[in-house]
Amino acid sequence: MKLLSFFAHPDDETMLAGGILAILSKLGVEIHYLSATRGEGGEVGEPPLASQENLGEIRKKELACAVHALGKVGSLQFMGYRDPLVGPDDELFPFMDDPKLLSQQITTIIQDLEIDVLLTHGSNGEYGHPAHILCHQASIDALNLLKKKPALYTVQGMYEAHPKPRLANQSDPAHMILDVKSVLNKKINAALCHKSQNALFVRRASKDLGRPVEVEEVVMEFESLHRVVPELEEGEILKDDISKLLSPFTIN
Repeated sequence: MKLLSFFAHPDDETMLAGGILAILSKLGVEIHYLSATRGEGGEVGEPPLASQENLGEIRKKELACAVHALGKVGSLQFMGYRDPLVGPDDELFPFMDDPKLLSQQITTIIQDLEIDVLLTHGSNGEYGHPAHILCHQASIDALNLLKKKPALYTVQGMYEAHPKPRLANQSDPAHMILDVKSVLNKKINAALCHKSQNALFVRRASKDLGRPVEVEEVVMEFESLHRVVPELEEGEILKDDISKLLSPFTIN
């Protein structure tokens, strides 16, 4: 089985689905990674580990480190889009304005790699990030161009006990909730690879708790998936290949 992990920025794969990817890799799934950008518009670290000008190259290396920490890597590709800088009042932006072109590019990659499962952002962009929403919609459009469609799963499906509701896609009910503690060390190591973003990872939790927080403390022990294609009928139980592989780790 071949899975394409498609996300907007380096670190999305780890923080949103690193446990799932580590489990699937351990179970023999061939995982290919695709990043729309190199995260050029992100933070440069505290203290700075890069300049804004060379941040993309730094984060490219960080992503390579992270995906290898999660398991065996089928391939790692970057689409070459530039991540915009964060605007005033922390305004976020998409990385391009031609979704049709993006979906065509995804279609070509799916066909070239003979992908069986596509994993990407949820419909709400997790916390509403326009680049995440763009990746989600382009993935759906890409599958609509294909006669032979891979399954499409999205990350951070919503459920009542979600550990970080701010990251949950409110419109995407979780079809699988997974306990990833068995591979948590791999997920933590992958998160630590994203050194330039480590301060960002812990900032909110440190503020909420009123004390410095380590990266290990903010890495989620539970992850969730929502299946978009094929669409689940009401009351239908997941019985596809991915759900069978992940069933020993599901808690719902």
